[in-house]
Amino acid sequence: MAKVHGVAGEWARVKGMVTGLWPLFLGVFVAGFAVAATLFSGVAWGLSLLAAAMVYSCWSLSKGLRHAERFFKGARGEERVSSILTNLPDAYHVFNDFVAGGKHVDHVVAGPAGVFAVETKYWRGKVTVEDGHILLDGQLPDRDPLAQTRREAQLVKAALAAAGWNGAVTPVLAFASDTFRQHIAEVQGAVVMNSCELERGFATERVVLPPAELERLVALMESNS
Repeated sequence: MAKVHGVAGEWARVKGMVTGLWPLFLGVFVAGFAVAATLFSGVAWGLSLLAAAMVYSCWSLSKGLRHAERFFKGARGEERVSSILTNLPDAYHVFNDFVAGGKHVDHVVAGPAGVFAVETKYWRGKVTVEDGHILLDGQLPDRDPLAQTRREAQLVKAALAAAGWNGAVTPVLAFASDTFRQHIAEVQGAVVMNSCELERGFATERVVLPPAELERLVALMESNS
């Protein structure tokens, strides 16, 4: 089994809670101010402000939980992909939530076959490739996942170069929901695959990184974690 570094999905959950629920904290603060104004200063509008703050807090809580759930769904996808990557041979290392250029990359895999930056998506619906673009249910997504995947691979490459290792980093886009109709393909310089294809995708006898170089690279990545 591969050696796993870090906790998959941890950053997604933290980010989801912070970005989703910060408006609720604002509502609670305003409600507290309104209570204080009413009790200690006898300000009549304090009750109206309190009522408005309570309504706002209930609305922001409902909206924030829906927002956080999207991140939690992504975290579950990252956990699934990490679990599959764990089954790679012993020589492989899986770094979850690898920080590169201030960005949390879902997974970085280092092994004899090379270094791979893996972006995980947990999309519902049919995922296809047409004219070099990833489509979800026949439509372009709001954010291009291929551009994101390639950009993250470049960030990982730059971070490793800054640490003292210069080598290629392959961008991989993995669909944890296994809804990619082509199962595995190379699109715009990135490898796109379902999570169920990950083990097969890494099953190669090709050795890009000899043991000594891999050991040095892993040590550099551990110091960067």
